[in-house]
Amino acid sequence: MSITLRPEHEKAIAQAIESGAYGKSAQVIEPALEFLHSEDEWLVDNKGAINEKIEPAMTQLDRGEGVSGEGLRDRLEKRKDAWLTEQKR
Repeated sequence: MSITLRPEHEKAIAQAIESGAYGKSAQVIEPALEFLHSEDEWLVDNKGAINEKIEPAMTQLDRGEGVSGEGLRDRLEKRKDAWLTEQKR
């Protein structure tokens, strides 16, 4: 099999090898593919639970109960700040 990588991906692989952490490109790509596979499996295994959470949210949006983009950014920023504070302890 032959694949074509984007230049930035080739550069990332070359940098990983140059760091000394990997000896060849296959050693960089194999863990990435294993991770991708595990993520795909997780999504398949949790599809029902994900949909159960999405459906009520969509219903709320349909009723006009959504949060504005700015409001969401504010909430996420506060949660991030709280998480970072907790990590520093």
